[in-house]
Amino acid sequence: MSTATEQQHWPGPLSAAVARVCTGLQPQVSERTAAGFAEVLRRLSAPLQVAVAGRIKSGKSTLVNALIGRRVAPTDVGECTRLVTRFQYGTVDRVEVVFHDGKKQAVPFDADGGIPADLGVDIDEVSHLEAYLTNAVLRDLTVIDTPGLGSLDAASVARTEELLGTRKEDDDAADADSDLDPVSRNAVAGAEAVLYVVTQGVRADDEQALAAFTAATASREAGPVNAIAVLNKADTIEPSSVEDSGGEVWKAASLLAEKQAQLLKPKVADVLPVIGLLAETAESGEFTAADAEALRGLAQLDEATRETLLLSADLFTSWECDVPAGTRNRLLERMDLFGIRSALESIDADPEITAGALRRRLLDSSGLASVLNRLDTVFRARADGIKAAAALASVTALAHASGDQGERQRVHDAIEVLLAKPEAHQLRVLEALTLVAAGAVAMPADLAEEVMRVGSSNDVGEQLGLPGRHRNELTDYALERANWWRSFSSFGATPAQSRIAHVVHRAYFLIWQQLRSG
Repeated sequence: MSTATEQQHWPGPLSAAVARVCTGLQPQVSERTAAGFAEVLRRLSAPLQVAVAGRIKSGKSTLVNALIGRRVAPTDVGECTRLVTRFQYGTVDRVEVVFHDGKKQAVPFDADGGIPADLGVDIDEVSHLEAYLTNAVLRDLTVIDTPGLGSLDAASVARTEELLGTRKEDDDAADADSDLDPVSRNAVAGAEAVLYVVTQGVRADDEQALAAFTAATASREAGPVNAIAVLNKADTIEPSSVEDSGGEVWKAASLLAEKQAQLLKPKVADVLPVIGLLAETAESGEFTAADAEALRGLAQLDEATRETLLLSADLFTSWECDVPAGTRNRLLERMDLFGIRSALESIDADPEITAGALRRRLLDSSGLASVLNRLDTVFRARADGIKAAAALASVTALAHASGDQGERQRVHDAIEVLLAKPEAHQLRVLEALTLVAAGAVAMPADLAEEVMRVGSSNDVGEQLGLPGRHRNELTDYALERANWWRSFSSFGATPAQSRIAHVVHRAYFLIWQQLRSG
């Protein structure tokens, strides 16, 4: 007879191995710790949970809608934007309000299919929202929309900063009642990865907030394994403010994203430009045949009128022309001037373009495809390792919180046995990468970059920094680097560096063995 652990679905072999450790330890630990392990097991078998974080008005909820492909998250500032909302797969579309005491109350979606602006309950009693959608995207990815940092609303500031662990100690002492209850904290603590949203400038506290946020999610620091960032509202960047942009908006956004990536590394794998509003409109069905016809009408205007309209949002809606002001206002709300200009250029190039083809052009212009691709390569493709590493971090934290030295030792020994197995060494690599990325272990820049490379990809060529090279060349290089890191661990490395070096040496050695036998 198979055990319950074997019957559950795990993302991959690493998660299954960690699950077996949890199951084996449950009879050996206290009832409270065992209950914590049960929650770890539940999360291990659940879809990867990605939290979307960022400052208020950075366009987080708009981006969430684009990722899901449905305009369901509220984007206007209101009571719902002050709450954590978890979007997950369900067989029936529904929204549940979860209260601080754990009770739940179902509320209907509004007439447009979104979460209602008014929940009809006392918002101060609400922990978070659970939205279940019959959406294929959410089958293997739970998206957590979080309150924005920098809100002018004091209660939202308190809720968000408590969530991220960024409030000052004296504030906590003065306002202990605003601490997140276990239900609320649990709503976001299960996140194993983070998508951080920035706009034109990375503020000094963005990096701190990113670090604090990821430390609050599954007890892991941000790193290239579990965090990426997006430069949202890329269309609002003034090309003249970015050197070498050539006057092109998208070129300027790409260059700025590269600079921001340097500021946020190694906390994130990458920073990608995106126009969330345009992506939401194109992906969620908000762009209609009527919108396409309105754009055709604008395309037929004389050049002088057209260029005047596109000078500013005020002129676009107020200047007199044959296209009604109300229609233009709708286009502006859904596409902004950059999207409208892009659509007009597509119509100029192909006057017979269909509404469907025009929508696809707009989607291409939004940059969403690159974000989705990065989500796949950074998160989905490595969900097994991300979830297993997060689970081990949680297991370790639970054991330390128990206060029982014997229990801690039993958990430590069980984890060490797991990590000694060749098939589980990737977890050691992920741990080493996280320590280096967080600055917990200082390494020379070139060696830190090599640790990142070895731990941030599943492709052997990319791990070795030799993509596309012949197997023989890869084999020789893997052995060469294995020997180098072994020597470094013994001569010249600090004790902390030596521990990292041992992990990297074995990673290279296992790659060498794989290449030889492959």
